[in-house]
Amino acid sequence: MMNLSPYDNDQYADIRAAVRKLCAEFPGDYWRKLDETREYPTAFVRALTDAGYLSVLIPEEFGGSGLGLSAAAAILETIQAEGGNGGACHAQMYTMGTILRHGSEQQKRQYLPLIASGELRLQAFGVTEPTSGTDTTALRTFARRDGDDYIINGQKIWTSRAEHSDLMLLLARTTPKEETTRKTEGLSCFIVDMREVVGKSLSIRPIRTMMNHATTEVFFDDMRIPAKNLLGEEGKGFRYILTGMNAERILIAAECVGDAKWFIRTAAAYANNRIVFGRKIGANQGVAFPIAKAYAGMRAAELMVREAASRYEAGEQAGAEANMAKMLAADASWEAGNVCVQTHGGFGFAEEYDVERKFRETRLYQVAPISTNLILSFLAEHVLGLPRSY
Repeated sequence: MMNLSPYDNDQYADIRAAVRKLCAEFPGDYWRKLDETREYPTAFVRALTDAGYLSVLIPEEFGGSGLGLSAAAAILETIQAEGGNGGACHAQMYTMGTILRHGSEQQKRQYLPLIASGELRLQAFGVTEPTSGTDTTALRTFARRDGDDYIINGQKIWTSRAEHSDLMLLLARTTPKEETTRKTEGLSCFIVDMREVVGKSLSIRPIRTMMNHATTEVFFDDMRIPAKNLLGEEGKGFRYILTGMNAERILIAAECVGDAKWFIRTAAAYANNRIVFGRKIGANQGVAFPIAKAYAGMRAAELMVREAASRYEAGEQAGAEANMAKMLAADASWEAGNVCVQTHGGFGFAEEYDVERKFRETRLYQVAPISTNLILSFLAEHVLGLPRSY
């Protein structure tokens, strides 16, 4: 198999090799069948859980591996590079950033060992709303303190894996926006035990999309949760959630790098074997050069992902790097996907080749978890000092 990165020989080479071995048990036909019926990859997620990969960021004292974000990135990148889809379970990794940095000792001891063992799933991340979109500070879901509880009303959209999660990390407003001096104030973060409220004060509506992403809309109707489930201080949740968002962008960027590697390897293999007009199509520069360019773009994005993960692990400000990594990697995977389809010609649209499935899956990351335009706005304002554009 073509080696697309010298980083496969880094300190996580053993992890990458083990993840490849696990992914070999879930070949393309496994993912194609799930895609056809829009089913959740339960067996795959269980295998990852049992192998300890989904608890890689949880400290050893709570039953995890205690490794850094780079290790998680290596796992998710490898899943994608082997033709799988880590989107079914990646939230369990990036939500750890918020809980580990801002959760209380009691919350960590209550939830982390059960998450590490697989007894609990933390896959749902409730932030986006239909009326607010990417403008997180405009969300309307409200949590009102009532004695030892909070009562929550509102709704979330694009809350992926809500149907397959026991816990949700939820952002809600606890102070009306008009009563705050800054729009980022008055937002609070909660851990919601969905098992106690689903079908009662919490309802879930699946949203069918162009890819098998198990996403939903969630409604809260006087949902009562214990006040002890508040993460950190009331009103400081926006800052807390940024920790998870930066981790999310870095890990999804790693997934995009993995997608790009799959597309490039698949395109190169096809170009080396497909014979038209008496010779391999890879001998044509019109076929070879786009693949080579996609490879260069992937490698550049890969370097930014490593830089972002390194800064995050060091506890440094990593917002710019996380955003750039996500944008560059999403661009690299989309370009590699286009090249792969073009290289295959008509066969690129045939389900049995898996190209069209991966093509649909990687297209998501031009839009989510944050669109390219919002990343450019962030860089323009906060890195380059240009006037705010929105």
